[in-house]
Amino acid sequence: MYPDVAIVDPSLTQSMPKNVTAFTGMDALTQLIESFVSKSANPYTDALCKDGIARISRSFKSAFDNGEDLNARTDISLAALFSGIALANAKLGAVHGIAGPMGGMIKAPHGLICARLLALVMEENVKQLRKNDSHSSALIKFQEVAGLLTADKEAAIEDGTEWIRDLVKYMKIPCLSDFGLDRAVCRSLGDKALKTSSIKGNPVELTREQITAILEKR
Repeated sequence: MYPDVAIVDPSLTQSMPKNVTAFTGMDALTQLIESFVSKSANPYTDALCKDGIARISRSFKSAFDNGEDLNARTDISLAALFSGIALANAKLGAVHGIAGPMGGMIKAPHGLICARLLALVMEENVKQLRKNDSHSSALIKFQEVAGLLTADKEAAIEDGTEWIRDLVKYMKIPCLSDFGLDRAVCRSLGDKALKTSSIKGNPVELTREQITAILEKR
């Protein structure tokens, strides 16, 4: 499934509807962050992820507000490309581990699911890392993510998750409950998520109960 050639033309995205821009852009951001903090991350993927996150930070709102902004569209297209290369080489994490099976259970776009889960999963990962592995390099990387998103190197991890929540709110991305995510679905997703290949890159091993708790905060 690795292409020999990928033609990425930002001008082809200029007519993309705003909601599709939001969903696909949030999927790209999720892929960049998950690949960056992944257990399988390496210097090559780290460089791509950091550049991609910075591009999304500075251009996502512009691309969402004005589809004709070619500079913004170019930034987001490059970020999406980098996220694909990164995930192919560094794996993903719990957001995609949950989003995969969830996509077959409720009628919500994949990027919408990622958007609604990203901050919640980041917070749970950070909570567990601080509790069980306070010297983890992933914690340093989560702080780097916050700095890239907020353009403030001194930003705390919590500033990063708040930036994501503000962006989701700005783009008016619907709640998962609007698409049928109820308590019964949440309970069944824990076991399903743990069986996915995506979750293997998560920087900390989450339990079924922790995944269920994340979903119940939706």
